Amino acid sequence: MTPLDHELARERAFHDTCRAALTRMVDGAADRVITGEDVSASGADAETLGYVLRSHAKELREERPGPLFFGALDHEDGQRHHIGRRRVGEHPAAPPLVVDWRAPVARAFYQARPGDPQGVRMRRRFGWAPYSTGDSADLTGLEDEHLAGAAGPRQGDGAILAAEIERPRTGPMRDIAATIQPEQDDLVRAALTTSVCVQGAPGTGKTAVGLHRAAYLLYTHPRRVQRDGMLILGPNRTFLAYIAEVLPALGEYDVRQSTVDDEMARAVGHEPRAEDGEAAAAVKHDARMADVLRRALYARVRTPAEELTVPDGSYRWRVPAAELAGIVEGVRAEEPPYAIGRERLRSRVVRALQLRAERRAGPRGTAWVRRMERSRPVSALVDACWPRTGPEEVLAGVLADPDDDALTADERAAIRRPVPARPHRSARWTAADLVLLDELAGLLERPAGYGHIVVDEAQDLSPMQCRAIARRVTASGSLTVLGDLAQGTTPWAARSWRAHLAHLGRPDAEVTALTAGFRVPGAVVDLANRLLGALGVDVPPGRSLRRDGEVTVREVADLAEATVDAVRAALGREGSVGVIAAEPDAERLRGALAAAGIPTARAGEVAPGAPRVTVLPATLAKGLEYDHVVVAEPAAVAEAEPRGLHRLYVVLTRAVSRLDVLHTRPLPKELAGPEFRDS
Repeated sequence: MTPLDHELARERAFHDTCRAALTRMVDGAADRVITGEDVSASGADAETLGYVLRSHAKELREERPGPLFFGALDHEDGQRHHIGRRRVGEHPAAPPLVVDWRAPVARAFYQARPGDPQGVRMRRRFGWAPYSTGDSADLTGLEDEHLAGAAGPRQGDGAILAAEIERPRTGPMRDIAATIQPEQDDLVRAALTTSVCVQGAPGTGKTAVGLHRAAYLLYTHPRRVQRDGMLILGPNRTFLAYIAEVLPALGEYDVRQSTVDDEMARAVGHEPRAEDGEAAAAVKHDARMADVLRRALYARVRTPAEELTVPDGSYRWRVPAAELAGIVEGVRAEEPPYAIGRERLRSRVVRALQLRAERRAGPRGTAWVRRMERSRPVSALVDACWPRTGPEEVLAGVLADPDDDALTADERAAIRRPVPARPHRSARWTAADLVLLDELAGLLERPAGYGHIVVDEAQDLSPMQCRAIARRVTASGSLTVLGDLAQGTTPWAARSWRAHLAHLGRPDAEVTALTAGFRVPGAVVDLANRLLGALGVDVPPGRSLRRDGEVTVREVADLAEATVDAVRAALGREGSVGVIAAEPDAERLRGALAAAGIPTARAGEVAPGAPRVTVLPATLAKGLEYDHVVVAEPAAVAEAEPRGLHRLYVVLTRAVSRLDVLHTRPLPKELAGPEFRDS
């Protein structure tokens, strides 16, 4: 038996020990749910304890099948720690058999290096058979990297790490706990109170960084994060389906994942049932609309013209109009949410009455105060000076007569539409209207916030959408903002992170650029980088640590026939296949593949057994990855929308192994270099 065989046998035996311990953990958690009912001091305690125990038991039962560790550290002091996605131990008070990757002691696995070993003598990585469900026999290799002390021969050359990073994509996105790089680890472990912005070129793992930071914060600050809540925001539901399995794979199940549009629809109680023209949508998403709406709402506030008279038995208490006007202006100057301002006005008017009553007849109790608050004269005054209203009523008025100097005549004309004859709440609102309704709802009453929000593809958010997110963060909360300015495809996409972060309420958040790609091969990055100069954004070119990959750019006579041929060739290799085209072409190519007997899936279909080939329009490609990508007719993608070159940049960078570019029309001039013309 060779030394390597001996080490593999030892590690397989240890994995069996860990598996047995995990089984006992699952059984023990189920037993504690039963016994916990008898150890509580009260019914409330029993309910709280039962929830905690049941949640823990559920998480253990739903543990994803797979290897229990992916690495190990041998420390200079003789200690050894195996690193995995979840802590595994014989007993909660005993030293763990497997350390959770988020634990402080595990950080050296990602950060130690020969010049800074951090007390680590040797780092070991384990190679498991692809798609292993955790059978110890699937442990097929290991690599040791000696960092300090007596240097021994390194077994392997980094192939295990490279193979895990480059492993073919099938199904939803995987976690990267085994392959986190030092610069990614710094972002993942940033403090809970720190807001970070990651400008990430394609393939740099920015989405994975955001999700792993969420898992890290839940592990490190469980009570605080669970108390205040955490929210993951993605650009669309297709993207959310793609990333849905990452946090559960890391042991975190109770995290809300949504889109900005869905969150606003949920908050205001409407779904979009109409569409705006491009000009109207652009105005409604502009930051100036926040001031337009604020002025429209507070224009409803009036100062009284007459004194207030309130009967109280044989007395009549009077407050002069001038004093009432001062109260109204004082409340308005404090800029509270509109609904709070209304109640603040009521309480101060009653206080003015109370002072008069106490000067004449002594102290007044709570019952008297409540009676004054409910009195008809006081309620009538409050309704006249600070009337009740709702977001729909205010917005209907703005759209019917958008008379505000912040907007040009053309902009006012673009958003103007008649007040609906039906009640405002049943009006047909557009998606951009929901953004404005959410702004108004926030002006009326501050919404409850989350302790931490992860925002992916943030470059595509409008200033008004950014404001909606900012309102949903608690005063002490933080953001993880992820995106790439070069991939901005909406008409209002960000041109700079600093201005975007100001709209998000975190103007001083640190911006970190990730430029080293681990997933997208160098040949693909080099082709996509040709577009950067035409995109009008100041971002560093992406670079890849992989010099493999295949790029083929071909002019073809028949696009459908060439696509079928390219897909058939791709299916002869391992991994997923994505066919991406402008929307009209996508459906035509789907039909051609079906006629050729090739089953296809639609974007977001990630269930087991789904076809390996996905056909999708370019508008849904953002954030997704496929081993082999066929891009059909780049010119059509570029011409389909005002920021079409940005969309094409996104499309070209979805390939993590091979890229076929097929065209019947001339390529966009930025791509038409000789080395790519017919390579």
